[in-house]
Amino acid sequence: MADWEIWIVILVLGVATACTRSTFWLIGHRVTIPPRVQEMLRYAPACALAAIVGPDLVLGQQGELQLGLDNPKLLGGLAALGYYLWRRNMLQTIVFGMLAFTVLRLWPAYWPVFGHGA
Repeated sequence: MADWEIWIVILVLGVATACTRSTFWLIGHRVTIPPRVQEMLRYAPACALAAIVGPDLVLGQQGELQLGLDNPKLLGGLAALGYYLWRRNMLQTIVFGMLAFTVLRLWPAYWPVFGHGA
């Protein structure tokens, strides 16, 4: 592919992105969204986040399902979920989940359950 073709593709994709994203700002005040749809849209960010994070928690490097105690990502995610249910604070949950994941990832040399132990 020639350089000018790459630039044309980048330009077309930029215009397409700008058009699709600006549509709601340009005609948004003329469109009335039913209250039930508005209520459903409240959950869209959480659903998108779960769809992005969920597979990373349970899939290994080759795409295999890992639901055991040797998966520090899954255990860190479950620890973060438990912390969130206890405290209901998103920032603290992120910090706690990252700390739990880091400890579980660095600890296998000292904890035989994770398979690399002494």
